[in-house]
Amino acid sequence: MTDAQTAVTRYLDMWNETDAAKRRAVVEEVCTPDVRYVDPLAAVTGHDGLNGLIGAAQQQFPGLTFTPGGAADAHHQQARFTWHLGQPGGEPLAIGFDVVEFAPDGRIATVLGFLDKVPG
Repeated sequence: MTDAQTAVTRYLDMWNETDAAKRRAVVEEVCTPDVRYVDPLAAVTGHDGLNGLIGAAQQQFPGLTFTPGGAADAHHQQARFTWHLGQPGGEPLAIGFDVVEFAPDGRIATVLGFLDKVPG
């Protein structure tokens, strides 16, 4: 990855890719093999764990997409950003805040997720 904003854009692309094989390729591009993902609802490691988690989220929220909630803020191999989940152009069903840590090669090594708004 060349910069934090590009990495965050590709990260959200990963969450929006519905084809499992294509998504797996994006997971491998964006994340280290031992990536660690933790949020209030899940904790997974590795490409298989993250790819499976994303597939499960897509089954739970079919047709919804992730969009950035603003620009990424980055320093010292880490970035934070807000995301929205919802119908394109509509009010977000869910809003979250993630912090990512980058490996020396620029891929994401850790994701710490927080949920600010969740469906009832």
